[in-house]
Amino acid sequence: MTDQPSTLYAKLLGQTAPIDWQELQPHFAKGALLWVEPIQDLIEVAQAVVENDTAKVSGWLSAGLVTKMTDEQAESVLTRDPQLWAVVVAPWVLVQERMDAPKKR
Repeated sequence: MTDQPSTLYAKLLGQTAPIDWQELQPHFAKGALLWVEPIQDLIEVAQAVVENDTAKVSGWLSAGLVTKMTDEQAESVLTRDPQLWAVVVAPWVLVQERMDAPKKR
């Protein structure tokens, strides 16, 4: 195995960007928003979804590290207004709170 990132990983990384909750709300309303816990590598999760790696994705889902965004999570994000990072992996939008980012003012 090599330490070089895969081409898909690099492509997904290039498609990942900061995003505001207002831009995510329509995706949440459609049930297409997946929450990725901050301890996970957002791009690794996106890559596993694209590659249909059911073993990895099922493990993260079972552990609660990746979840379909709940109403409670959405309310928390709306209230706290944290900095979010997202990547689209149709039909899903994967979103994660950036823990290393400075707080918005």
